[in-house]
Amino acid sequence: MLKWLDENLEEYEIEDEEHFGYWCRPVGAVIRKEVKEKENENFRFRSFLKGHADEKKLDRQFLRLHKELFAGYDCSKCRNCCKMYKGSIPEEDFKKDAEHLGITTEQFVDFFLEQDKEGGYQTKHKPCDFLQEDGNCKLGDCKPESCKNYPYTNQPERLWSLLSVLETVAVCPVSYEIYERLKDEYGFLRGR
Repeated sequence: MLKWLDENLEEYEIEDEEHFGYWCRPVGAVIRKEVKEKENENFRFRSFLKGHADEKKLDRQFLRLHKELFAGYDCSKCRNCCKMYKGSIPEEDFKKDAEHLGITTEQFVDFFLEQDKEGGYQTKHKPCDFLQEDGNCKLGDCKPESCKNYPYTNQPERLWSLLSVLETVAVCPVSYEIYERLKDEYGFLRGR
């Protein structure tokens, strides 16, 4: 049984994977289409929040919606974040990650990682090298904090990171829904 979103972002299940292409589109395609269509509206809402939202109230709203929506959402059925980004792996995690995979630290770095522009390390490929077919992470409980916390909608100071929020809205169905519900809560006029 697969869960997908239709063009109205209503979730439904299909049993027959063979008819995937005909009956539905994957979550990522729907979200990207919706976000593209609402790009101007989303930037207008960001500006609205910057000028009208109370920082502490907005953080409470994000946190409430994050808890409410993630409580009923199975991320392993989507994993857009793992498919669209390379995973960031802090150097302090190399040893435990390598041990978890049963390889040496050197093998872990050589096989899976490359240095990024800032001098940190990321996986070599998109989708993330640790994403498994079932949507789980090969690193299990060793998964980096940046991955565990994505899309960061439960973190403080959202008012000051709304551009980052807009990036997650284009990737994560839950982040998208949080942003849409915030528009409703603020009585934001849409579609202009």
